[in-house]
Amino acid sequence: MTRFPTLFLSHGGGPWPFMEDRRVQYAKTAAEFGRLPQLLPERPKAVLVITGHWEADAFTVSTSAHPPMVYDYYGFPEHTYHITYPAPGQPKLAADVKALLARAGLDCREDPNQGFDHGTFVPLGLMYPNADMPIVLLSLKSSYDAAEHIKVGEAIASLRDEGILIVGSGLTYHNMRGFGRAESKPVSYDFEAYLNEAISNPDAARRNAMLVDWEKAPSARLAHPREDHLLPLMVAAGAAGSDVGKRVFVDEVASVAMASYVFG
Repeated sequence: MTRFPTLFLSHGGGPWPFMEDRRVQYAKTAAEFGRLPQLLPERPKAVLVITGHWEADAFTVSTSAHPPMVYDYYGFPEHTYHITYPAPGQPKLAADVKALLARAGLDCREDPNQGFDHGTFVPLGLMYPNADMPIVLLSLKSSYDAAEHIKVGEAIASLRDEGILIVGSGLTYHNMRGFGRAESKPVSYDFEAYLNEAISNPDAARRNAMLVDWEKAPSARLAHPREDHLLPLMVAAGAAGSDVGKRVFVDEVASVAMASYVFG
């Protein structure tokens, strides 16, 4: 039986692959995202994305067979508001996710209108540029309970044995006021070191406890004033089960470290 790994990807700022100057800045991330399919045992049947750009009062799954685009960024060039990434949805996978969460005692709703935000179309577009990989989205829950997001990951872990790639898309550092400032660099590296220590711990219970206690990490609230871009890591770690995580790569853009991880 083929078991897929789970991923946490630091997706970067806005629609950067579609801007020449930003693509130069993110050259390492672009190359690494393009190589990610080679880490997988085979081509997935579909990808389930938990993105830091979609949160709701309850966990919610996207059910559209043809998801629209979501341009959830501001102040970028006009052409970036006309990007298309016409990957299909997969309503059956959405139904499976909802059923798995219900079995774990977690309320899950449906949204037929949710589309692809840049936390989705940036990494998936670089991984699957032909837009031929079915994608389903699962929201964060706006109460931001880290332990509950790990529990969600545990609930959907069985999908890894069914040809589904689970991707948490966020950032290891996300402080809008800190990007581009010299003093943010040590903050981002200190906090990422804590995350890397946590995800590489061979004891899954200890790993998950460290992630739940992330606010005890060095500079935690300087790195994440709001944890929306951190919680996708909790889902990816929960779905990892006993598989140990490892750092795939670290890029440095806008004076901060941005790391991506693989479990399994």
